Amino acid sequence: MNNIHLKRGLLVLALTVACGGVCTAAAPVSPAKQALVDQVLKLWNIDSIGLSMLQVPVADAVQQARVMLQGRAPADKRDAAMADIVGEARQFMAEATPITRGSADKLIPATIVPLLAERYTEDELRQLIAILESPVKKKFEAMLPEMQKTLGEGVAADTRAVIDPKLQGLKEKIGLRLRAAVTP
Repeated sequence: MNNIHLKRGLLVLALTVACGGVCTAAAPVSPAKQALVDQVLKLWNIDSIGLSMLQVPVADAVQQARVMLQGRAPADKRDAAMADIVGEARQFMAEATPITRGSADKLIPATIVPLLAERYTEDELRQLIAILESPVKKKFEAMLPEMQKTLGEGVAADTRAVIDPKLQGLKEKIGLRLRAAVTP
């Protein structure tokens, strides 16, 4: 019995004991099906979801700080403050990433594994594995950053004349509202 199977078995036992027999245990999963579910999880890289959940608010906080400092602080102080803020954000990510990854590793056996085992047949899991292992999928995913960059640059160039003045106007309005809110 491998480590994942042992952890899953202990988790089911602990949940059953904790529920006092009131909870219904998940239907037993054959070792062959469990191996397929484990392979899907390995290929899917699901623990990156926690990392994404961290990155969005941290990036938003850094962006908000950048906007708050723009036009309010001299360039040298603004740049120094942003360097400190970015450093703090990186340190936060370095500290928080193992925590979220550990949480995902702890919760996946109790949340995702039963869903996959319950809702997919062994044949469907094999098909899913074939998709996840597909060289065409890997090639497409490798192209995503280039395609996003190319499209982003194209959209920016195409809309710059219209969007930049509107964006600047929005920033000015926000700045005025913030100044009005913080001035006595």
